[in-house]
Order: sequence, then structure tokens, then C-alpha cells
Amino acid sequence: MTTHVLLVDDDAAVRDALSQTLELADLTPIPAASFVVAKDHIASDFDGVILSDIRMPGRDGFHLLAHTRKIDADLPVILLTGEGDIPMAVQAMRDGAFGFLEKPCAPSELLAVLERALKTRALVLENRRLRQLVESGDPAARMLFGESELAEGLRDRVRLLAPLETEVLVTGAPGCGISKVAEVIHLSSLRSKAPFVKRAAADLRPNALAEAMDTAKGGSLFLDEITQLPHASQLALLEALEAGKDPRLIAGSTRDLGAAVEEGALNADLYYKIEMFPIRIPSLRERPEDIPILFRHYVAQAAEQAGLIAPELAPDHMAALMSQDWPGNARSLMSAAMRFVLGMPEDASKAVDLGLSEQMARVERSLLVAALGRQNGHASAAAEALRLPRKTFYDKLKKYGIRAEDYRR
Repeated sequence: MTTHVLLVDDDAAVRDALSQTLELADLTPIPAASFVVAKDHIASDFDGVILSDIRMPGRDGFHLLAHTRKIDADLPVILLTGEGDIPMAVQAMRDGAFGFLEKPCAPSELLAVLERALKTRALVLENRRLRQLVESGDPAARMLFGESELAEGLRDRVRLLAPLETEVLVTGAPGCGISKVAEVIHLSSLRSKAPFVKRAAADLRPNALAEAMDTAKGGSLFLDEITQLPHASQLALLEALEAGKDPRLIAGSTRDLGAAVEEGALNADLYYKIEMFPIRIPSLRERPEDIPILFRHYVAQAAEQAGLIAPELAPDHMAALMSQDWPGNARSLMSAAMRFVLGMPEDASKAVDLGLSEQMARVERSLLVAALGRQNGHASAAAEALRLPRKTFYDKLKKYGIRAEDYRR
């Protein structure tokens, strides 16, 4: 949640008293003695709220409110007055003020209004950020969420391979969103306005495969779980690919394709044809730092689908989410988000009133796991990446019961 409060009052003593109240509540005051000083902070990307006196020399609080509304109608403005003027309060609310308080007001009353305003502002800014991603011309940015290096690496890989006319192989653990990445590849390609056809490879006989390829002509054909494609269809697909026939193939698999070749489940020539340009989707346990942004996104989606207001996320709830391995990856996180919106009990949300040490321990464990995942289970490399002495790193693994070998791929 944002914590900045632009505090506008011409009385220095009042400003100091209010600043102290805000600081004691872990909020960050930005004192301003007049509208002229305050207006430099008022912008559409201001990550806080405004608390302003009404009666000030020169341009008063109503002028500040009107100016703010022109800059950003969603920026909360809370007005203060010592007059106790009810008509003035009614006018302030009609003009778009978020709240109206009479001076002197109790700190608890002031902080309650500020907390609501700050939560509202944080939600507005988050929704704007997501909307910008959706409206951007970059499908990778608007559809593949996450701020970690691994998430950015995934987006970069998609942007690199999407414009090519080659086959692409998308792999990852179950539930990590292989079909979604395949769709992003198509939308980022020169074929984006042509059909994107998705088919499950299992039991896709040659005739059905030929029909799917014809439907996707000029566009992209995504075959999910390519190792389950019947052998006759594998040969037909290989023949079509070698002949350079449309459409572009995007293959997906949650299996190790090399092992599938050894077991005879996948034709070796087909494997060598499709594995030249691979994209691997990192699992959530490798990038726990992305869980908060992904979960908030899924909560917003679930709330919209259910026609409900998204509940507030408590820090201890988020810490509990980050401490899990999420073997079901994005699919499991989406399900958890829906249950959270519907108020259904879940293990991750039962952890309430956690102390700071337990919250930090959960986050620390998730970061250790992520480092091991990124380094393919090599503890020494993970320790170096986290800039920890090797002994300290091993002590922490022992403390949390983490086995490095469990994270080798």
C-alpha cells in the first residue's frame, strides 16, 4: 500500500502536529505550506493522497481540490476545516472530495479516513498499470506477468522467437501456462491476425491433424502435449514440416522430450525438428517474488468474474503464499485466488497474526528455494547468487529442511 500523504496547511504548528501523527502511523508526510508549493507534487502518477486545510491565504482547499480533479479525478483529497460548516462539507463532497474532517479531529478518525483513501489509491494505480499492459502493443508485456529476472527473460525470449517463421517448443511444469505462452507467441508474430488453433495432441489422428492444419493455415497451430501425438500423426506432421507447409507449429509439453524419445513415445526426427528453438517457462517456486503481482492479478480477475469487490490482501497472507512451492503453478494460484475472493477457507489464508520474524522466515525460505531453482539445485552457485557465505547458506537450508537436490532438473 502507498504511504505518502501530501499535507497542505498554512499553519506551521498544525503541519508539524499532523506530520507527527502520520509518522507515528508509519505514513510519509510531504508538508506543503500553500497550494503553490503543493501543486508541484500533484500528478496522475502520485502514489499517495492529499490532506489539505480549506481556509488558506490565496488559493484555498477548494481551489486545490478543483486543480487535483483536473489532473487526476481518482486522486483522493481529504479536506480539513475548523469552521464546522456543514454546507461547506456538503459542497466539498459534491466537488469530489474523498472525505471531510473537522479540526481538531481525533488521530484515530484521521488515520481511518487516510487508510481508506490510501487503499483506494493503491488499487487505482494497480488497475491502471494492468490496463496499460493490456492496451499496450506488446502481448508479452500485457499477458505474461511478473517482475523477476526470470519473468523478464521469458518475455524477452518470446519477443525474440515470435517474429521468426520457425517451429517453437514451449515447455514447463504442469499448470505453468504453456498454452498462454503459445498464444502470446502467435499474437507477437507476423501471423497475429490469422487463426490461432489449439489442439490436444492426444488421439489426434492424421485426418484430424490435417484438418487442424488446414484450419490454422496462414496462422499458428498449437499442439499441446506433443509427446502424446499418435505415431502415424507424428510422421504426417514431420512430413508437412519438412515440406514447409503452413501453418506455423508451436508445440507444448510438460514432459522431458529427450526422455520421451528414448522411451519411443516421440519420433526422434520430429524431436530434432521442433527442439531447435525452445522456450522454457520457469515454475513459481523458482520466482516466488512474482507471486504477489500474479496473485493480485488473479484476484482482480476472479472478483470481476464473480461480480464481487476484491478483498484486501493482508501481508501475512502474502507471506504464506510466497512460502509455498505451488507444484500446480499458475493454475493452482488462480484457484487459490478464486477461493480467496469467494471467502472459502484455505491453508495459505489461515496464517493470521504472524509475527515479523515468522513472516521474514517464510520470505527467506522462498528466496532460498528460488535461488536453488535458478541454479538447477547447485547449492554453491545459489549461495554465490545470494551473496551468502557457503556455510551460512547450508545452515539456512538445514534450518528450513530444504534439500538442494530436490531442485535439480
